[in-house]
Amino acid sequence: MSVEPEAIFRSAEMSLVQLYIPAEIGRTAIYSLGKLGLVEFRDLNKKVNAFQRSFVNEIRRLDNVERQYRYFQSEMDNRGLKLIEYDSTPETLTTSQLDEIVEDAQLLEDRISQLSNASEDLLKQQVDLKQYQQVLAATDRYFQHVETADLIDLGEPEFLENGGVRDANFITGVIPRAKVEVLERILWRVLRGNLFITSAEIGQRLYDIKTKNYVDKNSFIIFAHGELILSRVRKICESLDADLYFVDQETKRRAQQMREVNDKLADVTNVLESTELTLETELSAVASELDLWWKAVKLEKSVYSVMNLCHYDQARRCLIGEGWVPSDDFDKVKSVLEEITTKYSDSPEESFPIVVNTVETTRTPPTYHKVNKFTAAYQAMCDAYGVATYREVNPGLPTVATFPFMFAIMFGDLGHGFIMFLAALALVLNEKKIAKLKRDEIFDMAYSGRYILLMMGFFSMYTGFLYNDVFSLSTTFFKSGWKWPESWKEGETITGTQTGVYPFGLDPAWHGTENNLLFTNSYKMKLSILMGFIHMSYSYAFSLVNYVYFKSKIDIIGNFIPGLLFMQGIFGYLSLCIVYKWCVDWIKINKPAPSLLNMLINMFLAPGKIEDELYPGQSTVQVTLLLIALVSVPCLLLIKPLHFKFSHSHHYENLPSESSSNNLLTNLNLDDEEEHEEHTFGDVMIHQVIHTIEFCLNCVSHTASYLRLWALSLAHAQLSSVLWSMTIANSFAATGLFGSVFVFLMFGMWFVLTVAILVVMEGTSAMLHALRLHWVESMSKYFEGEGIAYEPFSFKVVLDI
Repeated sequence: MSVEPEAIFRSAEMSLVQLYIPAEIGRTAIYSLGKLGLVEFRDLNKKVNAFQRSFVNEIRRLDNVERQYRYFQSEMDNRGLKLIEYDSTPETLTTSQLDEIVEDAQLLEDRISQLSNASEDLLKQQVDLKQYQQVLAATDRYFQHVETADLIDLGEPEFLENGGVRDANFITGVIPRAKVEVLERILWRVLRGNLFITSAEIGQRLYDIKTKNYVDKNSFIIFAHGELILSRVRKICESLDADLYFVDQETKRRAQQMREVNDKLADVTNVLESTELTLETELSAVASELDLWWKAVKLEKSVYSVMNLCHYDQARRCLIGEGWVPSDDFDKVKSVLEEITTKYSDSPEESFPIVVNTVETTRTPPTYHKVNKFTAAYQAMCDAYGVATYREVNPGLPTVATFPFMFAIMFGDLGHGFIMFLAALALVLNEKKIAKLKRDEIFDMAYSGRYILLMMGFFSMYTGFLYNDVFSLSTTFFKSGWKWPESWKEGETITGTQTGVYPFGLDPAWHGTENNLLFTNSYKMKLSILMGFIHMSYSYAFSLVNYVYFKSKIDIIGNFIPGLLFMQGIFGYLSLCIVYKWCVDWIKINKPAPSLLNMLINMFLAPGKIEDELYPGQSTVQVTLLLIALVSVPCLLLIKPLHFKFSHSHHYENLPSESSSNNLLTNLNLDDEEEHEEHTFGDVMIHQVIHTIEFCLNCVSHTASYLRLWALSLAHAQLSSVLWSMTIANSFAATGLFGSVFVFLMFGMWFVLTVAILVVMEGTSAMLHALRLHWVESMSKYFEGEGIAYEPFSFKVVLDI
């Protein structure tokens, strides 16, 4: 069994391939390559207008089909019908099948739009008749309580087209309830009180055609004198979205109107229900197949989009394409195309010749790292800062271990880490179910980084065990190395006696002591410096790996070695002194422990002068290291420019970036189409000066930046301790039934605040700080990040699977 080649430490080797595909099977071949998902096609028609390419008409036709499908889905959403989704990918469609899909979509659109329009018209009629019915009922109720002859002039009315009457003294209609008061105020001001208006609430909510929603409405009656005044009233009512209806003055005629309206409403309701049933039946049938149709159209559209990237030779009826393929997967691409050739030929001797060639090129290949579901989130996190240059060391691999561990140093608590671990474990165990759900942006981020959260929780449990912190409390896992006096007086200062060494982590005897904070501060601060030195040192070693791989000797001599001597001579020496100071029993030798901070300051300000000696011969060692560091600076500044001066007098292409001082593509000649600059000695000198200053300053600032590990760890521990003491700790003093209830309530408050503040908010803060340590302090030592992401044509990307 062949072993799958890795492409995680550095990106996979890429090959540029040329494809010559007969036009008759071009669509089928591209479809098969989309299933395979290994070819990133290049655009060979950059100078051709997008609207003048060979397959624009096919794409426009499929765009119209997608528009029709969106219309179907909107109609289904309006009626509460759910689209049935499938996990399968549609098979390759023939030309006749594709034409059939297009024709069926047009027929369905005509049918559904016809039914939908008819339903909408019937709905408008139904709403109008219901409102008319309510107006008639309200008017009839009103006239039963008043003497009609005293209020209106019973002349023979003349009907108007807009629903009102001429020579009548009143107007009736329906208006949204929210606008009743507005209508009354406007009419009162316009007519100066020369009117009588009354309104009644309609018990049932009525459908509003304009807002397409059910709203509360009122029926109203307005009495006034004169046609001019009534016409003004009508205009005001219509401007406030009121619907006006004619109501007869006589009781018998109103009864006849009511019967006619009821009969029409019954007929319209029956027809509307029949139309809606037919429409829902049609949409239900579409809902069961629409997802597969839509996917098929998406895939066909993507295929034609890729074909537009290829050059279409009309004389030879041939598609000519170019694309990047991982070198290890070239045989897969070739075998797939050979199968298509054999399948669509009458006989093997008369097969369609699909030609696949690899091309020697000086173009910059895209960067492709092979990932799995565990490493994908880490790789995406590094790619968010910048895509690695082709074949340089990939920062995503070490990040798998260092990122959760750096986070855990700041978030060290066994209890909090366990909560985070359980939450991430739930996402991991149910990942298949959650993948099928629709997720919002925040939840999708948590789901995508579920394995990062899992490792963060696991490492936080480890560092919490190391700090001996469980929800800010210490536990005695092993026998303490300190012994307290058996008896003491109240208020007396107690001094413990050391009887041994605690096997692992922080001794619980320190918890609650007066000098606990002083001890843990010193302990965590020095650990942060050591972690920063280790993190930056191995990161800087990756730059040597890059220089060796790209055979850049001048960068090894002019950049790596001077930089290594400068960094190790100062900060490496400081780290060794921290470890040495820990290893010496200063009480046993009856000597105070010297201050390392003063030692480092005096190393520069007073070379050779030692106030408190840490070890014999310290003065000579420090002066030697300081001289080496000082000599390294001009070496870092001058070696590379002088090398350029004497060996590259005319051309110096591919200058290193500021981040890594090395262009990893120095040995790749750029294509004629790719632009590049020629640099002079002045350009190289200026760049090296900037790099030297940045490197020396960054060694100081980046080392100090790792103190955030100590600061956030201290803040997290103190905040956790304060939260415990202010909530659940005080509740244990209460007794009885009240005490039990109080403890229960305080526990709930403590748990909610712990999850919300300490796990979520503090966890987010620690994660961002850990991210900064990787992006800035670590990756700046070796990462160039000027690559182009590998984006192959893949149906998984098209369908967002």
